[in-house]
Amino acid sequence: MTEADGRHARHRLDEIVHAPVRFSIVAVLAGVDEAEFAFVRDTIEVSDSVLSKHVSRLEDAGYVSVRKGHVGKRPRTWLALTTSGRQAFERHLAALRTIAGDDPLVT
Repeated sequence: MTEADGRHARHRLDEIVHAPVRFSIVAVLAGVDEAEFAFVRDTIEVSDSVLSKHVSRLEDAGYVSVRKGHVGKRPRTWLALTTSGRQAFERHLAALRTIAGDDPLVT
């Protein structure tokens, strides 16, 4: 669980991604190019306001991009991970795996 430099892997956890709702958002978006706001909301089982608050935090960090448009006359919002968001998620997962002892590269 300790890296070669003697530091525990928890130091690599991303505080922005670590919050349970934000982690869930990023995990959903990691599997797709883009997802509609309502799909993410329903998948992670939160309200519109909770999702909106956490998406704003992720967007401010540069981890999520938000695209607004219309389908017919109905407004829609799509979410996507940015490159830095995808990298942050991968680093965070790697740290979690190391802490859990599942990282074969760490002895």
